[in-house]
This record gives sequence, structure tokens and C-alpha cells, in this order.
Amino acid sequence: MVYLLLLLEFMKIGVFTFGGGYAMIPIVKETVLTHNWMSESEFYDFIGVCESTPGPIAVNIATYVGSTQGGILGSIVATIGIILPSFIIILLIASILKHFLKNKYVQGFLSGIKPVVLGLILSAGITLFLKNIGYENSSTFHISYASLICFGILLLIMIIWRYGFKKKMNTVVFILLSAAIGIGVCALMKYGFGLSIQ
Repeated sequence: MVYLLLLLEFMKIGVFTFGGGYAMIPIVKETVLTHNWMSESEFYDFIGVCESTPGPIAVNIATYVGSTQGGILGSIVATIGIILPSFIIILLIASILKHFLKNKYVQGFLSGIKPVVLGLILSAGITLFLKNIGYENSSTFHISYASLICFGILLLIMIIWRYGFKKKMNTVVFILLSAAIGIGVCALMKYGFGLSIQ
């Protein structure tokens, strides 16, 4: 029963989400919290892990949730569920629907979807930022100084790199640099100053 539920829930996410992994985050969050597959704090922690590991974020989340609920078979079923709709749609587009992309109704559909995708991505980004700096809900806010310091350092590095060197930093280098800065800031706060990293 759990395998069928994983398959159907992640297929539903795959069918009704446009815009890729970041646009999927709010829908994946709602699904995993509704079924008590993860707590909200676990979900946001795992988003950070997914961003640092190879592969699309939605596939990584599906694989992890599936493994926690049904072991290896659960991870396979959930992963198939989330990628199958995209796979089928891309096959259809590649084989028979290419000429429909110039259709005015299809163009209208895509024009209507783009703002929604942008809104979902912005919502996910803002929510992740707020959670990382300590926002829990409207009445609970514990500032995470370590997260704010890391964010400030990384933003400064990104600005200097972009406008000083006139080029974009390699994503892999940026992820590794972020991890090193996070470890360094947390270690310095905890062992250098004896402060809480929260």
C-alpha cells in the first residue's frame, strides 16, 4: 500500500508542476508534511543536502522520502513516480507535438504558466531564506547569526567575483566554497567565541 501511495503522490507532483525542481518545492513540502513523511525542519534541512548533491532536487527528495518510507523499493517507486510524467510528456513533445509549440493557444498556455512558475520559485527561495535565518512562524523568530554571516560573506564574494572579475563563478566551486565557509563560521562561533550557532 505504501508503494502505491508513494507512486501516486510523486506522480501527481510530476504531472502538476511546471518549472522544474525549485517550483516543485512547495508542492513536495505540502505532500510530505500531509503524510507525515518528514517534519518541516527535516524537510528544510534536506533541501540543503539536495542542493549539495548531484541530480535534480525533486528526484533527490523523492528518492530520500521513498527510502524512509519503503526502503530501496520505496525509493525506486517514488523516483519513478516523479520522473515518469516528465519523461512521457517530453517523449510526446519530441515525437508528435513539436508543431503545436507555435500554436497560439499553446503559447497562451505557456504565457499563463510562466508567472506561476516564477511565483513558486520565489516562494521557495524566500521561505528557505527565512527558515535558514531563524524564522519559524509569525510568533517565533530565533536569529541564526551563523546563517546570516555565511549569507553575507557569500553574497559579498559573489558580487566581487561578478563585478570584479566580470564573470560568473562556477556552481560546483560556489557550493564547495559555501560548505567551507559554513564549517568555518560555525566552528569559529562555537569554539572561538563560545557562541551558539543558532
